[in-house]
Amino acid sequence: MNDSMSDSVYVGNAGKDAALDRGWILGHFKDADDPRHSEDVEIKWGVHPPGDERAQWVRGEERTALLVLISGRFRVELPGRSVLLEQQGDYVVWGHGVDHSWIAEEESVVLTVRWPSVPGYAVPPEEDKANGRQEP
Repeated sequence: MNDSMSDSVYVGNAGKDAALDRGWILGHFKDADDPRHSEDVEIKWGVHPPGDERAQWVRGEERTALLVLISGRFRVELPGRSVLLEQQGDYVVWGHGVDHSWIAEEESVVLTVRWPSVPGYAVPPEEDKANGRQEP
């Protein structure tokens, strides 16, 4: 868990902390008094087993996103385009209005940065459970 937390410092481990909040380690969804609370940006340490996929496409995107492959093989689906991230450091950026989905072709770790941090994009919990998923 957290090695050190004061008013403005948090020290942790992305893999361990991410497991506590569906991968998310920074964003609007953290408590207001937590140094990881931000309405400007969201950061996710996503660990995905082979075949893991987003339960539904994100539609009407209002954020900009950067997705960086740490390990594995990860495919991002965009309208009319499929982007395969297969070498460590491969990344894709998309902006406002770009619908998207994804699938882990192999066990994958990806770092996602989105901005701004706004509510409303998580897959409803009942759909998550129906698909056996823990990711938003």
